[in-house]
Amino acid sequence: MAEKNTKNEKKAPKKEASKEKVVKKAKSKRRSVPTGNAYINASYNNTIITLTEPNGDTISWATAGSSGFKGTRKSTPFAAQTAAEKAVEKAKVFGLQKVHVFVKGVGSGREQSIRGLVASGLDIISINDMTPIPHNGCRKKKARRV
Repeated sequence: MAEKNTKNEKKAPKKEASKEKVVKKAKSKRRSVPTGNAYINASYNNTIITLTEPNGDTISWATAGSSGFKGTRKSTPFAAQTAAEKAVEKAKVFGLQKVHVFVKGVGSGREQSIRGLVASGLDIISINDMTPIPHNGCRKKKARRV
């Protein structure tokens, strides 16, 4: 019986040590991001706007589809402008004021989404076109022999 009591005594201090290790984390302050990047992906079917910190961490995003447009109306310039305004509205909480804009794609919402960013009160520092262009492209089909 004496042996059992010593085993229990050894286990008790371990429980107390684990209780001491539990520490509550202090609530972190909301980060302030005065400048950031705006990525606009304008495809034929939809427009995606992503607002990020300078290092690339996403602050907010919106699409023409998430703004309530369905079907062919998603590909319209008005839908792109609405999506841009919605994304900026979410990002204003973080104090976003100035952005570098990176546009990718050939959709109809390219210019209008930039206008939506400006209409929502963002200052645009620069605009870069990141649309991929093929340097020679795919191999051509072989010539027909008749």
